[in-house]
Amino acid sequence: MTDASPAAKKLHHFWLSEAIRLREEHAGPLEDSEANRRACADGGDFARRIQTRALLLAERDGQRLALQHWLQGARLALAALLVLALLSGIGLAAAALGDGQRPVNVFWALGSLLGLNLVLLAGWLLSLLVSRDSAGALGRLWLWLSEKLARDAHAAQLAPALLSMLQRHGLSRWSLGLLVNGLWSLALFSALTTLLILLTTRRYGFVWESTILGGETFIGLTQALGALPAMLGFSLPDTALIRASGDSALASEAARLSWAGWLTGVLLVYGLLPRLALALLCLWRWRQGSAALQLDTSLPGYAALRERLQPSSERLGIVDAAPAQLHQPSAEGHPSHSQGALLVAIELDPLRPWPPALPKDVADGGIVDSREQRQRLLAQLTRFPPARLVIACDPRRSPDRGSLALLGELTRCAGATRIWLLQPPPGEALDGARLGDWHRALEQLQLSYSDSAPFSWLEHGHD
Repeated sequence: MTDASPAAKKLHHFWLSEAIRLREEHAGPLEDSEANRRACADGGDFARRIQTRALLLAERDGQRLALQHWLQGARLALAALLVLALLSGIGLAAAALGDGQRPVNVFWALGSLLGLNLVLLAGWLLSLLVSRDSAGALGRLWLWLSEKLARDAHAAQLAPALLSMLQRHGLSRWSLGLLVNGLWSLALFSALTTLLILLTTRRYGFVWESTILGGETFIGLTQALGALPAMLGFSLPDTALIRASGDSALASEAARLSWAGWLTGVLLVYGLLPRLALALLCLWRWRQGSAALQLDTSLPGYAALRERLQPSSERLGIVDAAPAQLHQPSAEGHPSHSQGALLVAIELDPLRPWPPALPKDVADGGIVDSREQRQRLLAQLTRFPPARLVIACDPRRSPDRGSLALLGELTRCAGATRIWLLQPPPGEALDGARLGDWHRALEQLQLSYSDSAPFSWLEHGHD
């Protein structure tokens, strides 16, 4: 998504916000304290904070990567449907004209080329008038193929989230309508091209046949269908030629050219051009609607976040605009405005003397033991991130998930971080297995660690 256009990025952000909302509706609220804190620190209006929170949660839980996989699957599914449309058009034209050994029944050929298209087109137009959702069979097939080709368990809610968002803003009919009409346009263009190639390379005779309908009926129908193409320069068989073609295929070159021009013109005017016009209409309405797309913050799932993302005491006054790029929830922190150096300790033994003697330019962040201390420190570091942070840990304690999560959060609030694994008090020894657990956990988080105080690095930025 990094190479997407601004309009596509906006759509992706709304899409992920909707996916997180649906996920929380079905599975309950997510653990979002860090995401909420970062969304508040990044600033912006309430809708912007919802998007920031959703992007952070989607990055953490794998849905942002799943969206990339879904988009890749969507492209593959679209490519498969394009090939299918291309081959279908070729097949329609070949079946309509046959092998040239027998005369072509012009109305059988016309029914083969346009019959299914006109029936489905009428159904799509009817659904456009009576329903907000005009996905059609091809649209549903594309969504299903996109999800299957994504091959990502986290992508299961992306298609429902996309449809929910588009239907709420009346855009599903235009987005999926563009897909459906675009595929039919390709199929009919392929059929028209194949028809011209076959008419150019083979000699066909044309007839009409009926047991119960008279010649006047076919004359009237042929001239009615050919009137509009004739305005564009396509040939229109005259009455004598139409009546004579009811007996046998005429051998004259003029008759073959006249029927071939009529069949080509009818396919173009009543098949390809309407589908192409509808595809362009859908594209125009889609661009208009997607440009005006806004996050509906009145939805229950979003409204419940207001007090957490935009507390009452914060709604007055000016808030900072959100940055161009969000902090990614990785093990490394890169705040652009970090400065200073800080020493923090986590869950130390009360009998251990603390803090040690610090260089004059290094601040003491205290000891973090309780949830309140943790939230207060994280809020402070989010607003004023240090350029260098040393976190002191007691390796006599096990590296549980809570401690490691706190290390990750603190790390993301600093320009660079090192872990100081403290030596045991005199007369005690460290447990080798537990120390190994610390080493493996810190390496997994990609954090530098040492068993000696990195005060030189903390003060000067180097060892």
